Amino acid sequence: MNTKYLMIFSAIVLGALGLLSQFLPTEIIGYFSIESHLSTKLFIQLLGAVYIGFAMVNWMAKDNIIGGIYSRPVSMGNLTHFAIGAITLIKLVLTVQSDITIIILAILYTILTAGFAYAAFTHPVKSN
Repeated sequence: MNTKYLMIFSAIVLGALGLLSQFLPTEIIGYFSIESHLSTKLFIQLLGAVYIGFAMVNWMAKDNIIGGIYSRPVSMGNLTHFAIGAITLIKLVLTVQSDITIIILAILYTILTAGFAYAAFTHPVKSN
C-alpha cells in the first residue's frame, strides 16, 4: 500500500483541527455549549498544539515507507490516536443526540483508523 495519500489526508485533517483549536477556542466552546473558563480555553489550545504537532509529523513522514517494521512508531502512534478517538466519538454518537460535526469527526476518525490499521499490519509496497 502506498501510504503517501493516507499521510497527507491525516496531516490535513489534524492540521485543520489543530488550527481551529488553536485560533478559535472561544468559538469552539460556544459551539459545543461548554462552560467557559480560562482553563477550558487553555486545554483546547493545548489540544490544538498537539494536533498541529501530529500533523507536522505526518506531513514530514509522507514520503517514508510506512507499515510493517518501517516507520513503526509513526504508524502505531497514528493508529492509537485514531482508534481511541474513533471509539470515543462513535460511543458519543450512539449514546447522545450528536450534531453533524461529531458525526463527521467519527466518520473521519473511523476511516483513518482503518487506513492506519491496514498500513501498520501489512507489508508495505514501495511506490514506483
